[in-house]
Amino acid sequence: MIDTKKLFNLFQKKKINFFSGVPDSCMNEFCNELSNHKNIDNIVAANEGSAVSLGIGYHLATSKIPCVYMQNSGLGNATDPLTNLMSKSVYNIPMIILIGWRGAPSIKDEAQHDIQGRVLLDSLKLFEIKNIVISNDKDLKKAANLINYSKKNSARVALIFKPKILTKVTSTHKNNRNKISREEFIVELLKKIDKKTKIISSVGFNSRELFFLRKREKIVNGKDFLLVGGMGHTAMTALSMTKYTKSQVICMDGDGSFIMHMGALSILNNFDSSNFKYILIDNEAHESIGVQPISINKIDFIKLSKSLGFKNFYLINSKTEIKKNITKFLKNKGPSFMHVKIKVGTIKNLPRPKDFIAIKRNFMRNKFN
Repeated sequence: MIDTKKLFNLFQKKKINFFSGVPDSCMNEFCNELSNHKNIDNIVAANEGSAVSLGIGYHLATSKIPCVYMQNSGLGNATDPLTNLMSKSVYNIPMIILIGWRGAPSIKDEAQHDIQGRVLLDSLKLFEIKNIVISNDKDLKKAANLINYSKKNSARVALIFKPKILTKVTSTHKNNRNKISREEFIVELLKKIDKKTKIISSVGFNSRELFFLRKREKIVNGKDFLLVGGMGHTAMTALSMTKYTKSQVICMDGDGSFIMHMGALSILNNFDSSNFKYILIDNEAHESIGVQPISINKIDFIKLSKSLGFKNFYLINSKTEIKKNITKFLKNKGPSFMHVKIKVGTIKNLPRPKDFIAIKRNFMRNKFN
């Protein structure tokens, strides 16, 4: 185990006071520790490439070294600025990168982490990023040496952490005060859809609860495609389908997924998408990876949805609005945007979908229309 406070103190000792990233389960305790210190900059970014870019801006303004955190799956989002801007052959910008290693070869993990887990070390070698795997407090000395190397050589370096390796830290972050649960909303949605409706749901608890609740409630109407990876790509998967089917296509997205590639919805006007229905499930947190906060509560979704080309907007912020607004949302022609404000929390002992090929086959069975 690694003492999370000792890890944080190492960065303080090295005078590293800027942090940005996308939280993940491996780094959750460190993110909690960061949130407990108001004297440092910790920016929860929309995506990993944005976090790297924020770090670049910080370095250009201060000449100091930034620290960026991410899950290894987010390395794809960060590859462009990490290589095409920061490498030794271009601007040679230093950075400490903390990477949560899902799918590490020695650890049993979910199938969606398999490839990214196997190629992490080779990818960092290809990107010419020196790295070490941190496993215990003794490795913090190696981490200190690598940080010194970054400072001396203006280099990008990475510290890698496997799951459940950091000691627990209690966060001072306060959850929202919303009243309705994801479960209540999904059950009502499933009850009201017709047999041809397609639901595309985002990675995390949206897909896991949809998978579980359809079985528990024994609802056969409609079909679901569960994104167990590809965070931020739910909307485009759903929108593309609307061009090739007359069926109603519902995108059930999470707030973290939404902001990760929010600009993607700018192409909505290029589609004749009266059958496109977009649902934003919003609890202002990256819940499935530790309930880290998301800066989303200041967005005016009415104005945003209209500017993107949505014809209708619906808000669900209380239990009395669920049935009424779901009925309107499903009945009226789209494209339509529904903003569902839910409380933090999910069903206990929630199972994970496993047979992905069966899920795909069932979704695509018979004619798509």
